[in-house]
Amino acid sequence: MTNNSYDVVVIGGGPGGYVAAIRCAQLGQKVALVEEQHLGGICLNWGCIPTKALLRVSEVYHTLQHLDEYGLSAKGVSFDLKKIVKRSRDVAAKLSGGIGHLMKKHKIEVIDGRGMLNGKNTVKVTNSKGKKLKDITAKNIILATGARARILPGLEPDGKQVLTYKEAMVPESMPKSLLVIGSGAIGIEFASFYQNMGVQVTVVELMDRILPVEDAEISKLAKRQFEDQGMNIITGASVTGIKKSAKQVTAEIDKGGKTQQIKVDRVIVAAGIVANSEKLGLEATNIELERGHVVTNGHCQTAEPHVYAIGDLTGGPWLAHKASHEGVIAAEHIAGHKVHPMDKSTIPGCTYCRPQIASVGLTEQAAIDAGHEVKVGRFPFSANGKAIAMGETDGLVKTVFDATTGELLGAHLIGAEVTEMINGFLVGKTLEATELDLMHTIFPHPTLSEMMHESVLDAFAKALHI
Repeated sequence: MTNNSYDVVVIGGGPGGYVAAIRCAQLGQKVALVEEQHLGGICLNWGCIPTKALLRVSEVYHTLQHLDEYGLSAKGVSFDLKKIVKRSRDVAAKLSGGIGHLMKKHKIEVIDGRGMLNGKNTVKVTNSKGKKLKDITAKNIILATGARARILPGLEPDGKQVLTYKEAMVPESMPKSLLVIGSGAIGIEFASFYQNMGVQVTVVELMDRILPVEDAEISKLAKRQFEDQGMNIITGASVTGIKKSAKQVTAEIDKGGKTQQIKVDRVIVAAGIVANSEKLGLEATNIELERGHVVTNGHCQTAEPHVYAIGDLTGGPWLAHKASHEGVIAAEHIAGHKVHPMDKSTIPGCTYCRPQIASVGLTEQAAIDAGHEVKVGRFPFSANGKAIAMGETDGLVKTVFDATTGELLGAHLIGAEVTEMINGFLVGKTLEATELDLMHTIFPHPTLSEMMHESVLDAFAKALHI
């Protein structure tokens, strides 16, 4: 093979692309990774990681405002926004550099530029202006170009008053009031960050409840807790237009045919994503799109068998860990390994707001709609010793089982550190554990994880502490 010929070329260096490249290299493939902007993609540089750094700061700041509850006191508590933003950016930069090290370690050639299909086994690499840099060839190609924020007509971001997630992550000043359009994970995380930092936040959601992919009971509890914190939440409503003045934005909100106006300093639009499926050369192939997302089979193959697609470029859920797992599936399938297709029922969802929210599998209603006779268990944080000691008594662990087989159908959690706790249910679901397996597991005391055990017991009328 020449220097421009590879076993695998990966287009896109996000959490799907770079993991796919590493796994391909581990399996003995000669690999090139084409990345236009930055290793780690949106997740590491402008999404998952830096937002968690911001949210951690906001949690600390919130705790400092409530020190008296712990018998502590401090005077003159304040924050330096520039330092907060710098810390978040430094965290992202450190991890991006780490991925660069991993590329060198695995002898993966990183090519700076935009990649697109240009014939059956050829990838054309261009610069940001579209000028061709070179052609490279590969036996197999993995598309991992991700997605971008959806822009709503009439709500186009200007980077100053109307923001996408990027501008929301690096504010030059803290607004006094903020409107967040959309209450999915991205919208709620930004709403939680700014609310914790003292901003008056309003969230507008088109659906009849916030966090609409979550279990309805969890959504209801989350709404109550956010409102208790002072957040204004309007569901079943849409923002029909905005008017900007020098210092404020007036948003017109329609709810059930009735219109109201609110004035805020800034607006964050968090209304979903659009796949980066343009300018990939797909039109000259048999590759199919569904609502802009590339259609794949269980092994991440497109209609062109030597072309794979992973991550946000494909169907949901649009999560970094799903993209990484797909990268491994694609790499191992290319190497000729026997690969199990992705089981989407085992993909967890985590939202790192305050309180945290985590879930896996079917909601209670979805399980019923699927024809299951269900048993549902619940255990509140207010009855757990560790949660009481931590001062984190608002929360719930909910489990959904098939009443006949004892199969764990779903788990839904809200409260402190539930994004870590959900892993226990993930392992159980992956191993096809029944209620008896979970009941016979000995959970350490005192821990928050004991609530997982109690929720399982409660589903079968065996709870010990409620």
